[in-house]
Amino acid sequence: MIACFIISSCQLGRFVFYNFADINDHQKFHSRPLVANPVPFNFQETSHGKFPKEINDIPFDKYLNENNTVAFLIIKNDTIQYEKYFKGYDKISIVPSFSMAKSVTSILIGCAIEDGLIKSVEEPITNYIPELIKNGFRKVTIKHLLQMTSGIQFNESYINPFGDAASFYYGLQLRKEIDRMKLKTEPGKQFEYVSGNTQLLGLILERLLKDKTITSYLQEKIWTPLGMEYNASWSIDSKTNGIEKTFCCLNARARDFAKIGRLYKNKGNWNGKQIVSQKWVETSTKLDTSEGSVNFYQYQWWLPTPNEDFMAEGILGQFIYVHPSKDLIIVRLGKKEGKADWWTIFTSLAKAY
Repeated sequence: MIACFIISSCQLGRFVFYNFADINDHQKFHSRPLVANPVPFNFQETSHGKFPKEINDIPFDKYLNENNTVAFLIIKNDTIQYEKYFKGYDKISIVPSFSMAKSVTSILIGCAIEDGLIKSVEEPITNYIPELIKNGFRKVTIKHLLQMTSGIQFNESYINPFGDAASFYYGLQLRKEIDRMKLKTEPGKQFEYVSGNTQLLGLILERLLKDKTITSYLQEKIWTPLGMEYNASWSIDSKTNGIEKTFCCLNARARDFAKIGRLYKNKGNWNGKQIVSQKWVETSTKLDTSEGSVNFYQYQWWLPTPNEDFMAEGILGQFIYVHPSKDLIIVRLGKKEGKADWWTIFTSLAKAY
């Protein structure tokens, strides 16, 4: 009983027990449900799909399996060219997104702007989180959070049980953790990838949505309109009045993750209906190195080849890769990243198509 109490109520106890983020974490945390559309969108399928026969002289299936892959999809022109599952997983297996959720959080910020809930990315975040004024956050804007140029002091290590990332991941009081945040450098000067930025975006969403949860907003704006095939969930920090872990922890199936890629491949349009502003999609995936930004990251999306492709990425090697001009989407989910250089693999696959 004592052990159970420590695990459930103490960040350190939870860290020691769970040890490190893994593919079963959706079973460990409280969450809010997302409901499948009863009339789902389905990608077309073919028995003559085009896909590589091998990588580095190793058969393709074997290479994926040896590198701890559990799901791999290649979708070209809305047709599944390749779909394989490994290590006991199949198409109905839930896999945590980890930091791919950052890209989804960015989508919701774009929706909130379109809905008039946020005026501009140039707004200071203290318009929504005024308690951070005392911590010197007056100059930090929503854009700084999106670009990872806010200058916040945040230890991204998941290995250190006392680090900020571990506190956010295993902790039960994210709002209190945010209230203690400090700045390390002046905003708009330097890129540093830290999850605290995205959780601040989550708190902004929670504040402006008022009586709605972030999960219900995702349901309304994305999950239902995109015809998601399966139920899903978003992990929260605590059972009572919890907030979504927007820096991680969206739990879904491979095919539904692919639909998020399809939405952005088509510039926010879904079968003739504009779900997300085209301007937001284009701004979110184009090269911008101003104000401390870098050429491989934009608005919570990674840019392997700037102005050509983009992707969502999560720890353990979770990816939604999109190459719009090739009409190509690749989803890779894994137990671990393995020894593969996935960025190079995706860009090489894109060239082959």
